[in-house]
Amino acid sequence: MIRQDKSSGKILGIGKGSSTDSDDDNERVDAAEEETDEDDHTFFDTRDILSSSSFRSNGSDLRTSSFSSDDEGTIADDSEDNIDPYIKSVGSNFPSIKRRKKLPDPVEREKSVSLWSMIKENIGKDLTKVCLPVYFNEPLSSLQKCFEDLEYSYLLDRAYEWGKRGNNLMRILNVAAFAVSGYSSTEGRICKPFNPLLGETYEADFPDKGVRFFSEKVSHHPMIVACHCQGTGWKLWGDSNLKSKFWGRSIQLDPVGVLTLEFDDGEVFKWSKVTTSIYNLILGKLYCDHYGTMRIEGNCDYSCKLKFKEQSIIDRNPHQVHGGVQDRNGKTVATLFGKWDESMHYANGNCSAKGKGQDSLSETHLLWKRSEPPKYSTRYNLTHFAITLNELTPGLKEKLPPTDSRLRPDQRYLENGEYEMANSEKLRLEQRQRQARNMQERGWKPRWFAKDKNSDSYRFIGGYWEAREQGKWDSCPDIFGQIPSDHPLD
Repeated sequence: MIRQDKSSGKILGIGKGSSTDSDDDNERVDAAEEETDEDDHTFFDTRDILSSSSFRSNGSDLRTSSFSSDDEGTIADDSEDNIDPYIKSVGSNFPSIKRRKKLPDPVEREKSVSLWSMIKENIGKDLTKVCLPVYFNEPLSSLQKCFEDLEYSYLLDRAYEWGKRGNNLMRILNVAAFAVSGYSSTEGRICKPFNPLLGETYEADFPDKGVRFFSEKVSHHPMIVACHCQGTGWKLWGDSNLKSKFWGRSIQLDPVGVLTLEFDDGEVFKWSKVTTSIYNLILGKLYCDHYGTMRIEGNCDYSCKLKFKEQSIIDRNPHQVHGGVQDRNGKTVATLFGKWDESMHYANGNCSAKGKGQDSLSETHLLWKRSEPPKYSTRYNLTHFAITLNELTPGLKEKLPPTDSRLRPDQRYLENGEYEMANSEKLRLEQRQRQARNMQERGWKPRWFAKDKNSDSYRFIGGYWEAREQGKWDSCPDIFGQIPSDHPLD
């Protein structure tokens, strides 16, 4: 696990760092002391709450799946008995599309490679510039991992419907659950996605989810990817960079960037991702943790603050998330709690205030539950949704631009289990990519995104889906092809 998706906090990349582990520990302690619990939020034990009889009796038994291998597209179940039947059906009334449930069987036997041996040989170097063997990758690019955050997009569909009914509190509660849900797919993922080439793109036209998504690598140094998604009554966009610190036994990844969600009625929410760290690079089982404070700022009635609790060595109940929704006067009107790899729940009022706590959680409700794992597991621990992201369905290849991640040869070879060819192609493409800095210096600009002069962030300029309809990709270079000897890279 070497890299982290810049827009989502998922594993994507590491850079140089000279600090020691003790420095790392001290820095985290200092940061924890600096950030006080302004709203008196306390981390009551989520495990105890979820197992209490009073909690289970209030419609909070966990549902089976929102996108499971056995019941594709189902997002509601009997546990959501507090939800209006119409809201309950939102996001499940899209057309059914058959998608694959497993990756191809590998052609070759995979070799065993030591991550520590690779790190040891490159101590003091910028590991983002080191060509690691393909065995450390999963068959997805970071552009596709951006779309993986939309697995539970039905939460945004519900948020839109709640807002239409004038219930803006339920709207932000669903937005908050969505913001947390994007982390659930990182559990057990020990391989890094492919770093996109400059100008690489990815499209996801998912009518079965009611969304159209597009992403592009818009900068090589710094490495920035931008994305835009259009849903039913909402659109979501963002771009992000990543600051990384290599501590020897762990890697700390701090996303830099803002996600913006805008509903058709004008309500807007903005938030940034929390810190991700990857542990046990030398000894022990690799695992990742997400921690820090996520603030979801709204332009109307409510805002939300969520605290991702950092996992300690002796923590037997990790991955906890607690927070609250505040109105314009700063009053906490709802409490959220759960775990980023399992589920999120809410209760009305400030149940985390001093003198309250678990006794105030007698009326709690489920917002989101992670989908069940796929029937056919992979060594990459991909979710059922992730298994579908690199699929080339019949007739799709002819419609894609030559820059789409699904046409990247090393990634396709890896998915097929052709490891020797994957390694060869990865080396070739990374050698080609080293010239990307020169491209930027010569004035290269992204094709489908442009910088917003006011915010200095990238915004989708449109035209992609129209070009796709017409099959006009003249402006898209063959970035995965061979480099002509008389023309280094255009």
